[in-house]
Amino acid sequence: MDGSETHRTQGPSHIADGYRRIRHVFIRDLVVDAHIGVWEHEKGGGQRVRINVDLAVDDHPGHLDKLENVVCYNEIIEGIHAILAQGHIHLAETLADLIAAMSLKDSRVRSVRVRVEKLDVVAAAASVGVEIERFKGFP
Repeated sequence: MDGSETHRTQGPSHIADGYRRIRHVFIRDLVVDAHIGVWEHEKGGGQRVRINVDLAVDDHPGHLDKLENVVCYNEIIEGIHAILAQGHIHLAETLADLIAAMSLKDSRVRSVRVRVEKLDVVAAAASVGVEIERFKGFP
């Protein structure tokens, strides 16, 4: 049994858990204009992308109602916009990995789940995309 199997037996880490002192911070259905894609028709301009982020965060008591003592979802959103401002990204997988890596830089974040969906690529589908989960301390 490898480390990932051991970790999975502990249950989903992205859900709030009072016993393990985990707070669930999330961003739902953030729609952005992204320069993303490998096909020629995707390289000429932006396209609508929906992003969902779930963070499992250390839940320390006594945050004293101060923003600087919690993981701020607005800072994560600003980080997403900063990633997108860097230029064209070929793959939804790459965008998801960049968002996950940015989120895990905060020492309080234990794990992150990121879903990236292209909304206007396949006419017969509401969206296509990728979802990843990354854990602090795991490659």
